[in-house]
Amino acid sequence: MTNKQEFQKKNNSSIRDLVAIFILFIFALVVSYFFNVLNFLVEFFQKNPNSITWIDEIIIGSLTLIIGFAIFSWRRLLELRKETAERLRLQEELISLAETKAETERIICKQLHCDIAEYKKIEQDILSRKPKVKGVTLKSRFFT
Repeated sequence: MTNKQEFQKKNNSSIRDLVAIFILFIFALVVSYFFNVLNFLVEFFQKNPNSITWIDEIIIGSLTLIIGFAIFSWRRLLELRKETAERLRLQEELISLAETKAETERIICKQLHCDIAEYKKIEQDILSRKPKVKGVTLKSRFFT
């Protein structure tokens, strides 16, 4: 599996998670509508009308925080995609350099083997041309 396929698989996983969150949101709205989940808050504020003075600020602040986190997450996702693409490009470049290095080493090794074979051939030629002296020892050459 190539790196691009892995990236697309992870990207599909992110989209699947976002769809699941949206479905969960819709489910929470439906459950809240039919079962009045937060009915206890309504009763509390009806009994204590002075406590409701800050509720609109809390709701606006919460909505602002939610939108801010959504924008923050979206920007981090874009940065992550950019960094992942850069890493994939660098990894492909490294693979290309490694292949080039291996090919260069193979060529140098082949050349060295050719040079060694050539030197052995030259050495054999030189040794075959050397006059052969029989019966002469070191003692007789120096002490006679």
